[in-house]
Order: sequence, then structure tokens, then C-alpha cells
Amino acid sequence: MDIDGTCHCGHITFTAQIDPGRVVLCHCTDCQALSSSAFRVGVVAALDTLQVHGTPKRYVKTADSGARRAQLFCPECGTSLFTMAAENPTSVTIRLGSIQQRAQLAPVAQIWQRSAMPWLGRLAQIPGSPGQQAKPAL
Repeated sequence: MDIDGTCHCGHITFTAQIDPGRVVLCHCTDCQALSSSAFRVGVVAALDTLQVHGTPKRYVKTADSGARRAQLFCPECGTSLFTMAAENPTSVTIRLGSIQQRAQLAPVAQIWQRSAMPWLGRLAQIPGSPGQQAKPAL
């Protein structure tokens, strides 16, 4: 599947070819911290299919396992865009939120579930709104 995407401010744009069957939701604590959220969703693509316009900033994180992963993000707005091996990458994981076709890309697997937030299973029971609403009274 051909995809295209952008950071929040539009400074970085990209295109790639992905397999929609490779969308993964990650609950690891690194993804939680790097996304400032409960999890991250990404899809793997061969690095040679990724075309990037603009220059992302790169940060290398060494995981508890010793693996070094490069995190790439927009230097202007901070949008997390990609992750890949720090040295000699052959594939890239593209962050779902930056992909224009994200509504078509449902996760097929979850990883690091031992770090998942215990309240995720109750999301369907939490009151919601189709748009923004006032904050609940405390």
C-alpha cells in the first residue's frame, strides 16, 4: 500500500510503501515516554521505499536489551515520525499518527503488553463525545 504523511506543522513530509498487515501497537515504557501517551502504533516499511522531504532530527536510545534505536522527529514541531536501527537500518517503523491513511491501518498485533496501562480495557465504558467537550468537574 502506498502511503503519505507529514508532521504536525508540515515541515517534514514523506511517502512509503507498507504492508497493512504489519501494523503493531507497542505498550513498552519507551514508547509510552517517547509518545507521552499510553502506547504507540507503527507500521514497518522497507527503508528503500521511504522518501522524506525535509530533515528530521535524530535521537538514539539504547534499550534495556542493549539494542540502539534511532528516533526521528520534526525539529520544528516535535512530531515523532520514524524509528529504525541506529546503525545500518534496512527497515523503518513509521508512526501511525503521521500517516494520512491511518484510519485504514488497524493494528494486527500488540507487543510489550506487560507494560500496558490497566485501564485500557475499560475505554469503551468511559463517557465520550464526538468533538471537544468541557472537562469533567473535579
